[in-house]
Amino acid sequence: MDGWRAAAACQEVDPDLFFPVGTGSPALAQAEEAKRVCGRCPVREPCLRSALAQPHPPSGVWGGLTETERHALERRARRRANEHR
Repeated sequence: MDGWRAAAACQEVDPDLFFPVGTGSPALAQAEEAKRVCGRCPVREPCLRSALAQPHPPSGVWGGLTETERHALERRARRRANEHR
């Protein structure tokens, strides 16, 4: 287990919070609640880096971003890298 996980704010809440099911209003509200927990987390950055480093992107909210937001972040990073070649 990564050393940063012991200090994660998510350790204090139900882990299911970080894995909303569906795309409707309840799931969106759940994701926003999870992101609020991430917002006060002292290890948000290592959590996000860990999620981005996975060979298969993990589901749920990691480092304050949903799967969709992480995909968008990666696309922007790839685009910027290609622009600087």
